[in-house]
Amino acid sequence: MTDKNELAQIGVVGLAVMGSNLARNFARNGNTVAVYNRSPEKTHALIKAHGEEGNFVPSETIEDFVASLERPRKAIIMVKAGKATDAVIDQLAEAMDDGDIIIDGGNALFTDTIRREKDVAARGKHFVGAGISGGEEGALNGPAIMPGGPKESWETLGPILESIAANVDGTPCVTHIGADGAGHFVKMVHNGIEYADMQVIGEAYQLLRYGAGMEPAEIAEVFREWNSGDLDSYLIEITAEVLAQKDPETGAPLVDIIVDAAGQKGTGRWTAINGLELGVPITGIAESVFARALSSSTAQRSAAQEGQLPAGTIKPLDVDKAEFIEDVRRALYAAKLIAYSQGFDEIKAGSDEFGWDVDPRDLATIWRGGCIIRAKFLDRIRAAYDNNADLPALILDPYFKGELEDLIDPWRRVVVAATQLGLPAPVFASSLSYYDSLRAERLPAALIQGQRDFFGAHTFKRTDKPGTFHIEWSGDRSLTQTD
Repeated sequence: MTDKNELAQIGVVGLAVMGSNLARNFARNGNTVAVYNRSPEKTHALIKAHGEEGNFVPSETIEDFVASLERPRKAIIMVKAGKATDAVIDQLAEAMDDGDIIIDGGNALFTDTIRREKDVAARGKHFVGAGISGGEEGALNGPAIMPGGPKESWETLGPILESIAANVDGTPCVTHIGADGAGHFVKMVHNGIEYADMQVIGEAYQLLRYGAGMEPAEIAEVFREWNSGDLDSYLIEITAEVLAQKDPETGAPLVDIIVDAAGQKGTGRWTAINGLELGVPITGIAESVFARALSSSTAQRSAAQEGQLPAGTIKPLDVDKAEFIEDVRRALYAAKLIAYSQGFDEIKAGSDEFGWDVDPRDLATIWRGGCIIRAKFLDRIRAAYDNNADLPALILDPYFKGELEDLIDPWRRVVVAATQLGLPAPVFASSLSYYDSLRAERLPAALIQGQRDFFGAHTFKRTDKPGTFHIEWSGDRSLTQTD
């Protein structure tokens, strides 16, 4: 239903699938929604197909769109990240009044959001970067939403965003994350965790398929069983669906028909780059980004296969099949815990760097529903931060430390098995190395620091007394204290 005389509580600019579904979600939940798209045909198509789902106010110009919104005006942008977003922000800021709110609901780089918030604030308006997770289905039926921006904007936006967010145990999966770019930063890291989660699930599938000799339909049943326990999560659930699917044309398992080159839109790569910039070792997330890049290096892979790179001695699996499946399950659980732990480490580092005061308990709460990484153990993560908000690392929580006691031996066996089988397992292996690095009493960094002092006089610290020191390597090898 449409009514040009009724003012809308919220507006949506950009009516591709995500924008259209978000607009429909707002309308279905009792909000009058203004809708605008640069191409009016998409606006007309939305009204024709879904106009009966609620109250829509369509416009064909930005000026009419802004005029159709009640004050303070609230408009959410769902257009392609980059220059298109900047152009729409500029148009809205020009047409809006002081105190109105512009929300970017796309996957923007958080530093762009920081810049945009400053620019829009200088023009007297509010700007909110809101991470929205859940894909097309979440946008329509209830996403997890991570808005940043000014606190006063949240006071206005909160109720309307709560009306469309996913809901778990009576709690909407949305909360104010922090100032300026905090919302998009948290969404970025969320997606980085998602990359690692998806990659390690893929590695588990690969081990079962080519290590245990199982067919996709059989592996699908294993994943369905896993989804009823500790691994209960959206990604495990859909993995079973994908593995069970037959290709409609050939009848072969669909997973065998899909080209093994994974795409990416940039958020995982941004997470890895930012981890390096912050000095946070998000090894599992970074390896998952590299794995996608390598999978898409098709020419190089073809050359390597044609050139028959030597594989060395490949040892077939020599263990009980049921025991191996259970080992893979436990290793998968362990590697997933590392991915979340590393992601929360990066969020804490980013929050400290930019002064956002992000509460990890809030994230564990709102990620329980609507988003791609929703999982049963997020309740445990929330409890961990309830018990100690200053955990040095998530895996040091007593509950998760106890879980890892039961997971570590299967995890090691799986990494060894992957190596012996010649199967790549970058996230399984790098996550285990990260874990062992954390628990190691001594690391080879001491030797590296000695090397740095040798060739660059970078100095070193001692274990037995304070201060900074240097060896006169090209001279008499005497010790000099530099401070």
